[in-house]
Amino acid sequence: MDDWRLMEDCRPAPAASPATCTDCLARGTTWVRLRQCVTCGHVGCCDTSTGRHAHGHHVESGHPVAVSLAADEDWAWCFPDEVFLVRAGGDAADPPAGRGPHRREAP
Repeated sequence: MDDWRLMEDCRPAPAASPATCTDCLARGTTWVRLRQCVTCGHVGCCDTSTGRHAHGHHVESGHPVAVSLAADEDWAWCFPDEVFLVRAGGDAADPPAGRGPHRREAP
């Protein structure tokens, strides 16, 4: 994670975080994709998932950035600025076009 360009208060997340959305597991629901908080390592589901637990974690904690844990996605999302963050050097896979992965579009 050292090569991510992130906000100053973000640090690499602990490596021992589970690759499951524990909030979804506790509620008996499923998730579509997982996101990991760069500040504390919390893992939550994306906004395409019913629970939107990664976004909920941002709202409750104020932690600004989550990285995608999907093998075919190589980017992070900055909640306050509503922008994708990609790896330095420009060789990262392109983020999805036209929408943020963690937020609902305004009506």
